[in-house]
Amino acid sequence: MSTVDRNQPLGTPTWIDLTVPDLDRAQRFYGTVLGWTFDGDHCLLRDLPVAGLRQAAAPRPAWTVYLATDDCDATAKAVIAAGGKVLDQPRDEGDHARVAVAEDPTGARFGIWQGRKLPGARLVNEASALMRNDLVTPAPQPARDFYCTVFAFTLDGNDDLPGVDFTFLRRPDGHEIGGIMGDPTAPASAWGTLFLSTDADAAGARAAELGGEIVEAQDSPYGRMVTIRDPFGAEFVLGS
Repeated sequence: MSTVDRNQPLGTPTWIDLTVPDLDRAQRFYGTVLGWTFDGDHCLLRDLPVAGLRQAAAPRPAWTVYLATDDCDATAKAVIAAGGKVLDQPRDEGDHARVAVAEDPTGARFGIWQGRKLPGARLVNEASALMRNDLVTPAPQPARDFYCTVFAFTLDGNDDLPGVDFTFLRRPDGHEIGGIMGDPTAPASAWGTLFLSTDADAAGARAAELGGEIVEAQDSPYGRMVTIRDPFGAEFVLGS
């Protein structure tokens, strides 16, 4: 369990948000599945913001992970220099943060977050809060080169997953922030979002009752993992 009260080091997954066409239905769904309450665009856990949820036209809703930076504009320029694209130019998100949305050379979308009044998710690594983000891509090497260049990550293997093309991403201080999994069968490159759960199967059952779908449920070296597709098509994983 971690409470976050300051901006995180460069490259740390620090915020997540989702745009949906029906905000009321989304709030009912995530409020029931994860126990969140809501204040404007913010999803709250114990009255602290842990994610963003807003209504707008969204042909393919998906959770977006934002990586921390001390200078959103400079990081956006670094994205372009490393072969990525900036889809939404740096802008002020009220007085909460300066943000941008980018795309890496493999086509995966991610955000850039320079915290101001809001450093990002105020609670992480506890039930109903963000636990981790991993990139799954059919083109892992260009992705690894890109993120190491832009965010100064180093790579590390994972002995827990023999035969799997997976590398940890580590900040310069050695802290693991996620990983990149090479999967030639993946239809597209995408960052995944995993929320910690006290009972992933029970939460998955609640999701199914509210119009969601259990895509996959399996045991892993790290616990029970249940992949959910919400009523709008956005996927996330519950881990317990």
